[in-house]
Amino acid sequence: MMEFELLRSFIAVADCGGFHRAAEQLNLTQSTVSQQIKRLELEIKRPLFRRTTRTVALTDDGEMLLGDARRLLQLEEAARHRLTAPRLSGTVRLGANEEVASGSLPSALGRFASLHPDVKLEVQIGVSSEMIEQLDAGRLDVVFAKRPLGSSRGRLVWREPLVWAASESFDPVPGAALPLALYRENSVSRDAALTALRASELVWQIVYTSPSLTGVRAAALAGLAITPLPASAVIGGLRSLGAETGLPPLPDLEFTIFEKRRPDAAATALAAVLFSLGQAAVRPIVS
Repeated sequence: MMEFELLRSFIAVADCGGFHRAAEQLNLTQSTVSQQIKRLELEIKRPLFRRTTRTVALTDDGEMLLGDARRLLQLEEAARHRLTAPRLSGTVRLGANEEVASGSLPSALGRFASLHPDVKLEVQIGVSSEMIEQLDAGRLDVVFAKRPLGSSRGRLVWREPLVWAASESFDPVPGAALPLALYRENSVSRDAALTALRASELVWQIVYTSPSLTGVRAAALAGLAITPLPASAVIGGLRSLGAETGLPPLPDLEFTIFEKRRPDAAATALAAVLFSLGQAAVRPIVS
């Protein structure tokens, strides 16, 4: 019988792409995580990771175990909540950005509602920085959004690249300023893109702004401009522009859960469900 503690460490190493980040996420030492993975590999008598001095990658057996491990932990969590969790009530005000809202959020809200049917939810979708400001002002209880660049605040759920995206037919005009579609002010993606461009020698101009992911992606799909997007948000009709195009590299995005300073039991329970299902729903791309 595989221990849940070992499976949690296995999932964390797979998601984080290494033992150091996994240890930080689990609040354990790196040696403890390494020992737990060795115990799990000894139990199943198969290696789960291919290790080099620079990278950690899943073996074929590790890939097969990962999905089962996620499901086992979800079942264990659900059973534990039903048997031990107090019956919660009240209202939790949740803020999320559009990438989260169109990804793992629906299943997480469904799971939370089944576990805590007496808790009412108020959900607001918006730009990450604005959601965090509302949290700090006491108007939200939990926020699931992108972490501001350079910040270590919040609980990291996954990390993925921010990429330059353009339509399949986009062809920049030689000598002309590079057209950009960006979120309006106070956006993590916008700030990252502008910082990278200002450090380059490219000539560019903002030709389109929108308060939403749907808006900036529509501009890119129409061939009006290029736009910075999370790698998982590059849909059909769009392509990622690589370094060969001369565009500056962009940093990774960190999708994070933020809680108010003194969360009540219902808010804490919602944050736990968001964290668990957020990790299960998205396979992070770690650079």
